[in-house]
Amino acid sequence: MTALELAQIFDHTALKPETSELQIAQLCEEAREFHFWSVCVAPSWVAYAKERLARSGVKVDTVIGFPHGNTTSSAKAFEAEQMLLAGADELDLVLNVGLLKSGAHTKVFADIFEVVQVARRRQGVLVKVILETALLTQEEKIAGAEIAVRAGADFVKTSTGFGPAAATIADVALLRRVVGSKIGVKASGGIRDLQTALAMVQAGATRLGASSSVAIMRQFADSERARADGGASRGGVIQGM
Repeated sequence: MTALELAQIFDHTALKPETSELQIAQLCEEAREFHFWSVCVAPSWVAYAKERLARSGVKVDTVIGFPHGNTTSSAKAFEAEQMLLAGADELDLVLNVGLLKSGAHTKVFADIFEVVQVARRRQGVLVKVILETALLTQEEKIAGAEIAVRAGADFVKTSTGFGPAAATIADVALLRRVVGSKIGVKASGGIRDLQTALAMVQAGATRLGASSSVAIMRQFADSERARADGGASRGGVIQGM
């Protein structure tokens, strides 16, 4: 994997409630510098991030029904519509965990489908469904992923980053087995170092949500330099023999 290939897996994220305009500006500049796939920001920052990233090729991702997912379906759809108008390229929708745990699968489907239908009004907009896997049983994780596929989602995503636990390799692998090659899998929450990031990709993640993206890219660069230096040293020994 090259540095660019790794960078293009990242949604460079800043979703804490105290995030300031200055921090969003820095997030956008980092995304430009490292060529991340997108920045993931709260709805109130979408228009600002879109302006900051004009002509950069970096997409703007935002969250819908965040962080609990228990707003009404119509409220989520309205929020999605507003985000499209503001310039969002991707929508990370929080699944209604309470409905899923109640076995109300038809309502969960409708909740996702309504936002997917809004997204389809603009070509190329992706919808990722956040399951919040730390709150779910194995059976509920499977059911949530299957419903997301049927509702037309483009990705399933492990976590909001605000739940009781971070993403796990086991959950990423499970989601990949459930959805197969039909849609993407995004791992998010607790991805703070290169080793964890690569393990998530190995388990089946095709997108990573992280606020530590820059640190991870620098770790990758350090590891590549160390590998190159090691190769040069071995070459020097061989040449001197």
